[in-house]
Amino acid sequence: MREVERSAASVEEAIEAALEELGVSEQEASVQIVQDSQRGLLGFGSQEAIVRVRVRDDASGAEAEEQAELAEDFLAGLLERMGIDADLDHAVVDNVMYVDVLATSDEGIGLLIGRHGQTLDALQEIVRSAVQRQTESRCRFMIDMEDYRKRRRAQLADRGRAAAAKVLRTGRPESLEPMTSYERKVIHDVVSETAGLDTASEGEDPDRFVVIRKKG
Repeated sequence: MREVERSAASVEEAIEAALEELGVSEQEASVQIVQDSQRGLLGFGSQEAIVRVRVRDDASGAEAEEQAELAEDFLAGLLERMGIDADLDHAVVDNVMYVDVLATSDEGIGLLIGRHGQTLDALQEIVRSAVQRQTESRCRFMIDMEDYRKRRRAQLADRGRAAAAKVLRTGRPESLEPMTSYERKVIHDVVSETAGLDTASEGEDPDRFVVIRKKG
């Protein structure tokens, strides 16, 4: 069993560093938060987040299935209270468990996605928190609406491959635009397919970004 423990300024940054080292996506890993980050008064007494991440075995697929079903139930009730009609389903695509929201009408869906998916990200955290309280384990599913995330993932993959090709051609490092931890992981995974290149996340959230450079 492969397992690493990493610390960083936030839980998400610590998880990202551990996943990079293990070479897996969050859907393929089990994450334990050993210590949450804490800001000290005037910079004193602060503490970093510490996480322990291990590569999951196939049996954990049942856990992801259970989480997705609980997410569907919670989301169905939430959408009903908001007066939004939609069909819900879940499936694994490219090793990611998606809880899909497919609208029966256009009303309200655009607002739930928001600018650059920000409202969708916030909604996802609400649902994840609710499911996490029931299962007492970190949730790994992604909520998608009208395939917005899947299209975004494909765009990011193309962006990462183009940047990787440029670095190979010019030999100069390439810094990408700020992204969420999930989006940065997509870039890390795509660039890892190209031999001779390294990636690293730099900066601080919400302006954290990926740098692609040649090895050595």
